[in-house]
Amino acid sequence: MDNLNENLNGMEKPAGCFHRFSKTIKVVVIAVLVLLLLIPMVMIEDMIRERGRTQVDAIEEVSQKWSLAQTITGPYINLQYPVVSVDNGKQKVSIGNVLLFPDELFIDGQLRTEILKRGIYEVNVYQSELVFKGSFSLEELKKSGVDLDAMRFDRAAICFNLTDMRGINEQISIMLNDSVYMFEPGMDGRGIKGTGVHAVADLTALKENKKLPYEMKIKLKGSQSINFSPLGKTTKVNLKANWGTPSFTGNYLPDNRNVTENDFSAQWQVLNLNRNYSQVIVDYRNTSARDIDDSNFGVNLKVPVEQYQQSTRTAKYAILIILLTFTVIFFTEIMEKTRIHALQYLLVGLALCLFYSLLLSLSEHVGFNIAYLVSALLTIGLVGGYMLGIIRKKKPAFIMSGLLSVLYIYIFILIQLETFALLAGSLGLFVILAAVMYFSKKIDWFNE
Repeated sequence: MDNLNENLNGMEKPAGCFHRFSKTIKVVVIAVLVLLLLIPMVMIEDMIRERGRTQVDAIEEVSQKWSLAQTITGPYINLQYPVVSVDNGKQKVSIGNVLLFPDELFIDGQLRTEILKRGIYEVNVYQSELVFKGSFSLEELKKSGVDLDAMRFDRAAICFNLTDMRGINEQISIMLNDSVYMFEPGMDGRGIKGTGVHAVADLTALKENKKLPYEMKIKLKGSQSINFSPLGKTTKVNLKANWGTPSFTGNYLPDNRNVTENDFSAQWQVLNLNRNYSQVIVDYRNTSARDIDDSNFGVNLKVPVEQYQQSTRTAKYAILIILLTFTVIFFTEIMEKTRIHALQYLLVGLALCLFYSLLLSLSEHVGFNIAYLVSALLTIGLVGGYMLGIIRKKKPAFIMSGLLSVLYIYIFILIQLETFALLAGSLGLFVILAAVMYFSKKIDWFNE
């Protein structure tokens, strides 16, 4: 009989050993489930990026059909002169080019914006009326040391560069003194950039007058943004638009601005000393146009759509929510002396992952903030109700719902912060870890 009892005691040891480490085994299972849940989260993040690319494609498609974002460079003068060279004892004559920028460039513009739709995506386009005024002089040309007598003032070209020619709504002309010149399409190889218009003019009067005043008007279509190149020795731009969320971009911010809910006005002033090129450029084909492009400034009128960026930032915290939720479920399982199957953990994790899919789909229609609220309420209700059905006790279900509520509020605040996001995130994680450590020390990890 004693031998039989010893054998029975020996058979109970493996089972006791299993019970002794059952919590550790459960932790390992939970860790594996968390890793498995990373798969749907990766798929959701890919879907967010794909929807973002679809939005960009839709905006580009509408912009291509309407008119692209416009960058305006001009007006300025191109002067040609003969260049004599010797090649193998033979004399050759080629054409040199000099660009003369205006002494004053004053731009007064009015933009009328409207929203076009491509599916669920919105694209902001505009029609503008722009007035250019100022004057040219030979003062800077004389300082450059070029031979004025060799210049073909009778065949000068007034150049005006645009990004997209489809934005021109009507014929363009320029008044120089009392003469009016009509612009022709293309640059005929005489401009800084290849896209734009030019007008051949007789500027012999420029040699006689100290100042050559000019004025031109243009009606121009574009989309999303408008930018200007500060070619004048003094460049002043006064811009108004019926758009309440402008983003001022480029190398210079406006000196004055007034932004309301429905419109804005802005004024810039840029001097030639503020940029990295002079008023006269000789043989501009050897001069990079990058310096001129780097000096551009203007305003971005894009529709403020940030749901994809915010959804991406929110999804980065998914692993935190899943881990904390599983931790609370695990602590509840131990404290309430109940058993929760691994499949039930997995279902809760999938519900947490579904939050991000709901957030993405709803934010495309109702905006991010409302989508976040609705998705969070649905997820909290689903997980809290499921916990109530599993444990059949209200207190653990309420604790779980309260935890998820706090987590979603915390993450929403984090993604709204910019300057203090890292600090708030680090402090929050520290508090969360401290709370987990505090409750974990109350658990006897080696006894059932």
